[in-house]
Amino acid sequence: MSKVLTRKLAEAESYEEWSDYAIRYDQKKGMDKWKSQSKSDLYDYEAIRNRLETLKALREANNNPALLFTLNEGIHGNLGGMGRSSLYQRAKFGTKDLIVEYTNEVAAALEHLAKPRAKGITMPEKLDFFHRANLCYGQSALMLSGAGTYLFFHVGVIKALWEQDLIPDVLSGASGGAIVAAVVGTRKQEDLAEIFDPDFLSFDGQIDSIISRLTPGKHGTIVDSNLQSIIARLIPDITFAEAYAISGLKINISIAPAEKHQKSRLLNAVTTPNVMVREAVLASSCIPGLFNPVTLAARNVKGERVPYLPTRKWVDGSLSEDLPMKRLSRLYGVNHNIVSQTNPLVLPFISAERAGDGIISTITQTSLDTFKSWGLAASHLLQRPLNDRSTLSKIINGYISLVSQTYTGDINILPAQRILNPTTALSVRTPEEIMDLMHEGERSTWPHIERIRVQTHVSSTLQRLVNSLDKSLWRNALNGGATGTRKPAERLKLVSDSTDSETLEFEAADPSVKAS
Repeated sequence: MSKVLTRKLAEAESYEEWSDYAIRYDQKKGMDKWKSQSKSDLYDYEAIRNRLETLKALREANNNPALLFTLNEGIHGNLGGMGRSSLYQRAKFGTKDLIVEYTNEVAAALEHLAKPRAKGITMPEKLDFFHRANLCYGQSALMLSGAGTYLFFHVGVIKALWEQDLIPDVLSGASGGAIVAAVVGTRKQEDLAEIFDPDFLSFDGQIDSIISRLTPGKHGTIVDSNLQSIIARLIPDITFAEAYAISGLKINISIAPAEKHQKSRLLNAVTTPNVMVREAVLASSCIPGLFNPVTLAARNVKGERVPYLPTRKWVDGSLSEDLPMKRLSRLYGVNHNIVSQTNPLVLPFISAERAGDGIISTITQTSLDTFKSWGLAASHLLQRPLNDRSTLSKIINGYISLVSQTYTGDINILPAQRILNPTTALSVRTPEEIMDLMHEGERSTWPHIERIRVQTHVSSTLQRLVNSLDKSLWRNALNGGATGTRKPAERLKLVSDSTDSETLEFEAADPSVKAS
């Protein structure tokens, strides 16, 4: 029976079908009993259960001051180790019932306190708590790696999350991942269904035209025009600020410098609101040596299209920052990363989880880290006597940039086949191959859905309630109502006072005007 269910899990055509077989599999294997039993040495079940009972009792008693005080003691996603990856590896579907009950209760308590008629707490107290809690708890981000034409795997990941209303507000992409992030982040959530249509995604003729010209001495403006036409068809000609106004998603595009002495950039509605999304994606997709570097574009104060930083050019974002974790942390308070990873150069060397709990997993990870450290040290030594402009120096510098990056997050969605041929990353994809890659992205996401649902429940609830409270505050201010609190604009501040210019570099609204 278990073998039959395992086969049916692999053949499932929807998450509903997959989850039904997963639940039946867990029942067959006795995992229901494991889920219902709180006791385990994998986490501090007593601390979680005690806090759950306290919050529930205070909420049901409508003791709002005490409930607020208790929540003020701290809410975080890893209370008692409940975010531990091993807690989500035992069963096919879900984890300990206690963890699910606790996150549901915290969300319910937050909803209860956010009600307009919650007695015993003032609006200033409520706003202060929710903004601090939102900042301290942090956010989740979905990060889409460099992918080439493996980007259709990312589309499948997006589809699986969209169907469950689980796409995080923060989204980043590099290279092929940048295309998918921008396609999603320039549309309303209800309009995303169109991007999963094979006809919408099919551009094999244009890709074929690009591939046919990728020979020494043949690349250049013709190739770039084909890539431009693909991006123009998929992505509307809007700025990052305009994209955020449409989708409500905080999209971030990684780009790498084409010239030495420049720093990589993370483009978004915070640091570069007036930059055009199309050119940002084009730059992030330009593989050095195959495509010409790109000059970014932006709107000036008159709304006209103008070059942005005209003396600088940019290329493939995955070369320097495939997964911009540190920058997302500083910009948005991201502390939980969901990664869709399809980079064929790194897939063979990463596992689905950051670090397992077993001895073998620890030894494997330690060995990989040691190999990486020795490789970087040797590369730096080899590079020292070389001319900075020599071909060998550039190759070594590229190796250092690739190897020194982190390619995994808290939750890693990976293709079933880890050994992907890098030379096929720019291959033409037939409609059938596109659908196969999308289905693989969906199937690879389904086993993580319940973990994502549990681990993002509180943060998404906090974000929604904070936005709702702020809108209510603005309405009161516009209607002349007194709230006794500062205006929302006066409460805005950087996530970290230590944020440096490399991480957060603001530009003037008009690119032709130098920022002060």
